[in-house]
Amino acid sequence: MLLEARNVAKSFQSYPVLRGVDLALREGEIVALLGRSGGGKSTLLRILAGLIPPEEGEVRFRGKRVEGPVDGMAMVFQTFALFPWLTVLENVALGLEARGLSKPERERRAREAIALVGLEGFEEALPKELSGGMRQRVGLARALVVEPEVLFMDEPFSALDPLTAEGLRGDLLDLWVAGRLRTKAILLVTHNLEEAVALADRALVLGGTPGRILAEVPIRLPHPRDPKDPRFQALADRLYAELTRREEVERRVEEVAYRLPEAPVGALLALVETLGRLGGRADLPLLAEETGLATDHLLPLLEALGLLGFAKVAEGDVELTPSGLALAEADLARQKELFAEHLLRRVPLVEEVRRRVLAQGRLREAEALEALQVRFPQAEARRVWRRLLEWGCFAGLFAYDEPSRTLYPPRAA
Repeated sequence: MLLEARNVAKSFQSYPVLRGVDLALREGEIVALLGRSGGGKSTLLRILAGLIPPEEGEVRFRGKRVEGPVDGMAMVFQTFALFPWLTVLENVALGLEARGLSKPERERRAREAIALVGLEGFEEALPKELSGGMRQRVGLARALVVEPEVLFMDEPFSALDPLTAEGLRGDLLDLWVAGRLRTKAILLVTHNLEEAVALADRALVLGGTPGRILAEVPIRLPHPRDPKDPRFQALADRLYAELTRREEVERRVEEVAYRLPEAPVGALLALVETLGRLGGRADLPLLAEETGLATDHLLPLLEALGLLGFAKVAEGDVELTPSGLALAEADLARQKELFAEHLLRRVPLVEEVRRRVLAQGRLREAEALEALQVRFPQAEARRVWRRLLEWGCFAGLFAYDEPSRTLYPPRAA
């Protein structure tokens, strides 16, 4: 056992993010951590790395309680976070200065790490002279140069184009399989289910609010793994199913009635029309392929369709309801009518706002945000407000004046 989390909990401004999380990381394994956007994956990773403290529970590394950053763990972030005025060599060597190593030793180890990630010859280049994939390789070298036993990776490939991401994933896996890394375990946060199946020895599904580990899926395929292998596809399908378990979907529908999923109207209508074209029903892998959407972007859209009563989602499948089929076939004017009907019937927050607008004749944004901040932290309240505003204005339930930041009754009323 390298790393263990026991009953970890965390809240921000009294808003629960994690509760009762247990997790173990053992030598010789890559573990993928999956979950919905905003579900607490990155927060959990930072708690494990000692960057932020848990409110409850504890994290132990090599049997010792983690109470801050410790030697033996390093992190690769989604953003490259390089110092633009430093060369590749200087960026990589920077993490060694606090260890009291001499400059020649720091430079030697930095050059070794740079060569390991395939950037030999670019030591004197500045970040602005590198492609996105090369900058992420620098980030990886900067983490590896301190020779961590545990390497945390927070969606390290998501900012890259698909081809570059595939190449970097393959190179990392080659180094791991060949035993060229001193790292003994990797914990990878990802929203890409195929990436999890390609790299990991097991996958953990984080879900719920507050977040907790809902499922653990072993991945016992030899490397290299072929995405076209039926066993590969079966594992990806199982992860989709775990992310959309019926009881979890039903609980989420109740929860998001006030939180509102990150689901723009245009994307919702496009998804409904795609499902209509597929006969009103599809499994999530097919839907992801048809739409080109990653899991992290697809799931909030499906949550919104479930909340609004336009689709049913469970166990990796999605099916349009009769109302969803009508929405897929309607013209824009009828789509707005259907959207308005379902918003008022199924989203209490929209109905509350509309009632206040009609009763008062207007509703200032500041007043609405103040009310939302009773339920949510400030940043979450603003996100919910933006979604509520977009949905309600599209449906014609109220009108928004940008200069005054005020809602008014619909102009047609």
